Amino acid sequence: MSQVSELGASMPRLEASAKATGVARYTADLAFPNMLHGAVLMSTSAHARIKSYDVSAARALPGVRAVMTGADIPRKRFGLMIADETALAIDKVRYIGEPVAAVAAIDRETALAAAELIQVEYEDLPGVFTPDEAMMPDAAIVHETFAAYPKNFDCIADGNAISIAQVLSGDPDEAWAEADVVVEGVYETQAQYHAYMEPVAAVADVDGLGRVTVWSSTQSVFRTQICIAEALDLPRAKVRSISPYVGGGFGGKSEPGVQIIAALLARETGRAVKVVLSRQEDMMMMRSRHPARIHLKTGARRDGTILVRTGSVVMDGGAYADDSPAAMHMVLHFLRGPYRVPHLRFDGRVLYTNKLRAAAFRGVGNAQATFACESQIDELARKLSLDPIDLRLRNVLQQGDSWLGKHPIGSASIGECLQRVRSESNWDARRAALAEAPTSKSGKRRGLGVSSVVYTCAYLSTSAIVRLLDDGTVTIATGAVDIGQGSDTAIAQMCAAALRLPVDSVNIVQADTDATPFNSGTNASRITYMLGQVIAQATDDIVSQLFPHAAELLECSVEDVELVPGGRVAIKGVKERFVSFADCSRRAHFKAGGPIIGRGSYVFRVEEPDTELTINKGMMSLAAIGTYVFGAQVVETEVDEVTGKVEVVEAWSAHDVGRAVNRQAVEGQIEGGLVQGIGFALMEELVWSDGQLTNPSFMDYKIPCSLDAPENIHAIVIENPEPTHPFGVKGIGEPPVIGIAPAVGNAVEHAVNVRVRQLPITSERVLRCLLDRGS
Repeated sequence: MSQVSELGASMPRLEASAKATGVARYTADLAFPNMLHGAVLMSTSAHARIKSYDVSAARALPGVRAVMTGADIPRKRFGLMIADETALAIDKVRYIGEPVAAVAAIDRETALAAAELIQVEYEDLPGVFTPDEAMMPDAAIVHETFAAYPKNFDCIADGNAISIAQVLSGDPDEAWAEADVVVEGVYETQAQYHAYMEPVAAVADVDGLGRVTVWSSTQSVFRTQICIAEALDLPRAKVRSISPYVGGGFGGKSEPGVQIIAALLARETGRAVKVVLSRQEDMMMMRSRHPARIHLKTGARRDGTILVRTGSVVMDGGAYADDSPAAMHMVLHFLRGPYRVPHLRFDGRVLYTNKLRAAAFRGVGNAQATFACESQIDELARKLSLDPIDLRLRNVLQQGDSWLGKHPIGSASIGECLQRVRSESNWDARRAALAEAPTSKSGKRRGLGVSSVVYTCAYLSTSAIVRLLDDGTVTIATGAVDIGQGSDTAIAQMCAAALRLPVDSVNIVQADTDATPFNSGTNASRITYMLGQVIAQATDDIVSQLFPHAAELLECSVEDVELVPGGRVAIKGVKERFVSFADCSRRAHFKAGGPIIGRGSYVFRVEEPDTELTINKGMMSLAAIGTYVFGAQVVETEVDEVTGKVEVVEAWSAHDVGRAVNRQAVEGQIEGGLVQGIGFALMEELVWSDGQLTNPSFMDYKIPCSLDAPENIHAIVIENPEPTHPFGVKGIGEPPVIGIAPAVGNAVEHAVNVRVRQLPITSERVLRCLLDRGS
């Protein structure tokens, strides 16, 4: 049965049935004739030189077909912003869990057994396990050859610094004299595990011409292709990257996992090799959210007008750079919040340490910045005796305002978002009632907290090819990977709406560097906005080719025809006189003109920030980032004053999505992001002791379950069509997670009059603050 094609309609995801019934095939489900299985030996030392390997016992084990170490691979480095990584450690190891050797065998059990037989002799080196240790004058250097690494941005660094940057606007030093009220504090956020359902996995094969094909759980088939080509010293054309179904990513699969290792083993053996990590291996070997410490200071007039804000940021990047510079730059970019702040200066530094590398995580950099920013806004409101929402509304960006350095803002709807959560949560009456309510007999008190959210959804470039098949259906090739967020459905809906087709007449091609055109990646909440741009171009191209065929068949002029629902072209005003897309496409295929193929290509670009208004030092280019999205979130928490335990009992999350492509999917993103934000706020934290991760399993690493989610989550969808987009859409993937932690912290303070400035807001930390308050 045909499905509706109108934008905004709620419909099941295209792949829902396949996933629900188990038909969907993920990387771990793939199998090839004579396929081998790979295993990885991880470093047991946090920082050490590799003196020697003994792989003889591993190679002698029956069923083993290859054993590889860093001595067996090309000495080629790769990396998103700084080329500092190799697929296996070469010469030294830099964190416990780093891949040191790899084995291919006839089954996984044999491969794992062989990996355990490999002997590596280390010469231990002093380690640095915190940014403070990394900044010490006599600190051990994690990357001695850092200066020689290729970099793709204006990198400023010294010692163990990966990147040092500054944003300056106005004259903050002078502005402090005008401030009547100043608030200042230090805010800390933790390392958070991505906790995707599917651990990283890859299958690699090599054909008779030496061409490598890799199927993997990835957020970007093109980034995977690039990194494999760089690490193996191959031309891009010699590497094919394909993405089967992907079980989540949240940023953790933006860069390679085990794809390069699988490719190395496949080249060594001449057979397909599958490498699938266990959960423990994934947690120890892959990535985390960046821990951060932010010192923030804000000055305002007595009426609440914010005048000046300054801050310093220190982040832990772990053993390899990955996207650490971008994450730190995003903290600086968003630390002002969605407010008018005429004078500001933010300094940032992200450092190497001998721990698991940190990387993009849903709301990259912004989640850390927003925790500090929105916590301090509430502290300012408290000092001024102002309602927290009133203070925000007094300072929010307005239509016509710009971001730093005249960065354009299409629709500044933050005020509307705040008003909606105020109304929907009955903020004024509820907050007053909670403040006056006595502590319950069980020792619990409730509070209400709010947070504003700002993010972007346009980034880098993308492209699409839309083909009109001879039966009138459509196939779209984009290179975008649906990692579970429903982007394939949104792309199909936009295409169907543009061509007035039913959605089930649209097919999405699996992301494949041989078959689909370039897309930079599924990240930064960019897919709906960016792919919508090229789908509009490609469908316009289809129509421009379709109409002449229809006019010929209808014996009228091109100007007299129009699209009508159901895959038809009709004479304007005479809808009973029509031809089908199939009629036109068959004519194109077999009589005149050739197959109808639409193309779209788009790169997001705005002007670099005006240096007379904003100075950016050591920052990546901000011209490829933009289209701002806004939201506001309110939570009600219940705090047990006896144990310190915090529960979120109800939540409201309002987001301006421009135009909802699939309302049901948008609401799902809001609800899911909010629950993931609760994990960040209250419970999730990777913990190390001298470089050893102490909780690498879900037995010891707590993520939210249904019992931790509030019974009532109110997803509030606001639609103000984005003027820069042909469908009026914006991104929604990341904003719902960003503001929850500060909203929870603000609600805790409202409930029990203590401010927790360190995440997660655990029972122990709350109880300690309560005890300190009473002493």
